[in-house]
Amino acid sequence: MPGLRREEVAQLAGVSVDYYVRLERGRRLNVSETVLDAISRALRLDPVERTHLFQLAKPAAGRPRRTATRPQPVRPGLRDLLRILEHTPALVLGRRLDVLASNRMARALLTDFDALPHRERNLVRFMFCDETARSLYTHWDTHAQDIVASLRRDAGRHPHDPLLAELVGELSIADEDFRRWWADQNVYRHTHGSKHFHHPIVGPLTLNYESLTLPADPDQRLSVYTAEAGSSSEEALRLLAAWIRQPETSHGQHADH
Repeated sequence: MPGLRREEVAQLAGVSVDYYVRLERGRRLNVSETVLDAISRALRLDPVERTHLFQLAKPAAGRPRRTATRPQPVRPGLRDLLRILEHTPALVLGRRLDVLASNRMARALLTDFDALPHRERNLVRFMFCDETARSLYTHWDTHAQDIVASLRRDAGRHPHDPLLAELVGELSIADEDFRRWWADQNVYRHTHGSKHFHHPIVGPLTLNYESLTLPADPDQRLSVYTAEAGSSSEEALRLLAAWIRQPETSHGQHADH
C-alpha cells in the first residue's frame, strides 16, 4: 500500500520486520497462508494481486520445471471458431502473451502475426517493438502498462519460463518505458474492457473486448473485439472487413491514399 513503511506493514500483518523483509526479498520461507492473507489485507491487494502474492511466496512444490520452448498448440476446433468469426477481430493468446492464432480481422486491425517468425508473434513485442503500435493505440501508454502488468502476472504463474526471461531481458534493454513499468511490479488480468484505436485504413474505433480463459487450455485465452451496435466503430469494422476481402492491389491503392 503506498505510504506504508515496512515496519507498518509488518505490524499490520502480525509478523516481525525481519521476517517481512526476508519475505519481500524472496528468501525461501515456509510462509503460511494465514500470514499471506494478513499481508494481502495490510497492503489492500485486489484479487489478482493477492493471487500473484501467493504464487510468488508458495511456488509449486518440487523441482522447478522448465517451460517447453515450442509454440503452444491450438486445437483445430478453436481455429475453426476464429475462422467463423469473420466480421470480428479475434485471437488466441498463450503464455507470455504469445499470439498463437488470429483471424483475418485481427490481423487487419493489429498486424499480420502469421507473416512473422514464431518468436516474434507476441503481443508485448508488437506493443514495444513495432512503431505502428504507438500510433494505432490512441492511449498507447495506458494499454502498454496493462500489457506489462499482464506479463508480470504470467511471470508469477510460470517463474521458470526461459522464453519469458529472454523476452523481459530483451525488452528491458531495448525500451526505457518497458524497463520502468516492469520495475513497478504491477500485475493485471485482462478480462474485459475497451480499447481505442486509430486505424490507418478505417480511422478511429472504440472496441470492447472479452478475454475468455479456455477450460481445456488454462494457459490460453480467446480475445474477441466487438463494437457497439449502431456506432461509427461498428461501421468502421464493416469497412475493414470489406477492405480485407479486396485483392492485394486494391490494398496498396487504399494505403497510398
